[in-house]
Amino acid sequence: MSVTESTPFTHPTLIEAVTRQQYPAGTFYVVATPIGNIADISLRALHLLSLADAIACEDTRNTAQLLSRYGIQKPLIAAHQHNEREVAGKILQRLQAGERIALVSDAGTPGVSDPGAKIVNELKAAGIPVTPLPGASAAVSALSASGLLDEHFYFAGFLPSKAGQRASILQQLESMQASLIFYEAPHRIEESVQAMLEAFGGERRIVFARELSKLFEEIHRCPLAQASGWLAGDPHRLKGEYVLIIEGKAQAEQADQLEARRVLQILLQECPLKQAASLAAQLTGQKKNALYQLALSMKSEAGEEE
Repeated sequence: MSVTESTPFTHPTLIEAVTRQQYPAGTFYVVATPIGNIADISLRALHLLSLADAIACEDTRNTAQLLSRYGIQKPLIAAHQHNEREVAGKILQRLQAGERIALVSDAGTPGVSDPGAKIVNELKAAGIPVTPLPGASAAVSALSASGLLDEHFYFAGFLPSKAGQRASILQQLESMQASLIFYEAPHRIEESVQAMLEAFGGERRIVFARELSKLFEEIHRCPLAQASGWLAGDPHRLKGEYVLIIEGKAQAEQADQLEARRVLQILLQECPLKQAASLAAQLTGQKKNALYQLALSMKSEAGEEE
C-alpha cells in the first residue's frame, strides 16, 4: 500500500510531507500504533509500514489484523517479552544486510510498558540507526485530559501484583511533587486503588482513564477517598484497561514531611522506633502509622535495623 494510492488523505501538501521524508535502509523504525481507534495512526506510520521489509511485533495475530485493516501485508517477526534478546540478533543481521525493519506493539508506543526497549538497546549498541515515528500513547493522552496542575509527571507503568511490593513502591512515590501515572488491568484495579488510598491518603485526586479512544471511553476525576465507591457504582467500570493518575504531593505536604523527618531524626537518637513515632505524632499532629513507616524508611536509609 502507498499513501498516495490507498488513503483518503490525498492533498498534495500531506503527500509531500510524508514522501519527502528520508527512510534509509538498514534502519530500525519504532512505530506507534493506535491504542483503540484505528484512525489514530499517522500518515508517516502507514507509509513506513508499507516500505518496511518486515515488521517486528508483540503478537503476530493482533498485528496481522491491524495491518489488514490498512490494506498492508508484510512478513511479521514475533518480538515479545520472552524472546527480545534472541530476536534482536536476527533483526540485527537483517538490518546489516540493508533491510528496513519496523517495530510495533499491540497498542501505543513500543518500549513503554511494552516489549521493545531491549531490542532497541541491542541495536543501538551495535551502531544501528533507530528512528521513532511518534503517535498514540495512553499515558500522555490521559494526562492531557486530567486537568491536574502539576508541572511535572512521573510514569510508573504497571505496579507489582504482590501487595507488599506494590505498597513499597507507592511509599517511595508518596513524596513526589509530580503527577504519578500508572497502567492497570481491570482484574487488579480495585486492590491497586485501595493501596493508593493507603499510601497517599484520601485528599489527593485520582484520575481514572478507561478504554481511551474506544467506544466506551470514560474519564473521571475524584478524591482518592471516593475512588473505591466510584468503581463500585457500575460493574462496567471493572472492565477495560486503565490509566490511573494521582496528583503530586502539595508543597505544604512536603514541608510537613520535612518537619516530620527532622523530629524523628532527633527522637530516634534516644527512643525505640515505635515510641519515636508515637511522640512525633503528638508533636506534629501527623498520623502515627505514617510516621512509623517514615521512621522505618529513615532507619533503612541509614543502614540500621529496628
